[in-house]
Amino acid sequence: MSKKTILITGSNGLLGQKLVYLLHKNPTIQLVATARGPNRLPFTEGYSYYEMDITQPQQITQVLDEVRPDAIIHTAAMTNVDQCEGDKEGCWELNVKAVELLVENCERLGIYLCHVSTDFVFDGQDGPYSEEDTPNPISYYGLSKYKAEQIVQQAPIRWSIVRTVLVYGIVSDMSRSNIILWVKNSLEQQKAIQVVNDQFRTPTLAEDLAIGCWLITEKEAEGIFHISGKDFLTPYEMAIKTADFFSLDKNLITEVNASIFTQPAKRPPKTGFILDKAINTLGYNPVSFEEGIAILAKQVQALS
Repeated sequence: MSKKTILITGSNGLLGQKLVYLLHKNPTIQLVATARGPNRLPFTEGYSYYEMDITQPQQITQVLDEVRPDAIIHTAAMTNVDQCEGDKEGCWELNVKAVELLVENCERLGIYLCHVSTDFVFDGQDGPYSEEDTPNPISYYGLSKYKAEQIVQQAPIRWSIVRTVLVYGIVSDMSRSNIILWVKNSLEQQKAIQVVNDQFRTPTLAEDLAIGCWLITEKEAEGIFHISGKDFLTPYEMAIKTADFFSLDKNLITEVNASIFTQPAKRPPKTGFILDKAINTLGYNPVSFEEGIAILAKQVQALS
């Protein structure tokens, strides 16, 4: 049986690393990990690694011509919402222009593209959303991701778009924290925290997102898919569940509304996803938020 070559962009990131973990032992796959700069994964077996800066046309062409992947799972992006607001040029280069370059190469070489997007393409007025709902981004990050979606959809290639929501997880060299670790660390240090109660999300375990991306790529399914957790929660509810799981003092958590925080970028108040399509067509089955906390807790322990 011939192996399928799968190339991952952004393999140093949270989702990228989880995809490499998920796929590196699969005997039917020739796995290629790519990212800007040196490989940060803690193991090297089961895949090959190439440095590939997706903003550099020559690097993309060089790597893709050598590797000739059957499919690309494109996870690399600028995802810090406030950073995108402050560095619009950098955001556009990474989230839009890089997608144009990848799409051109996918067309040239007949590569299937699985492109990762976000709930921030929606304005958050009436979530949770299905794949049929109309995007209306309210931040520059959301705009850049929506523009990238349009580029993918209009391209003469085989494509899928995987939208996701508030991804949490842990890898050995975390560059960014997540809500569970932030709450856990704050409460362990007896720090009082304020958490918003007027935003709604379906938080997504990084492992579930990796599985969702693979279920789609394995089938080379086409179209838009919503892949997230199944629990529709406010950050305040997530914080309380985290405190309960780790038996920490919930009295340190204060409910506040989002208006007390001044952030450069607007956040959509109510997103979250309806998962019927992914469940029915892919067999996608995400963990509950409590199960996600338990998985994360074990990983934290293993790393400490």
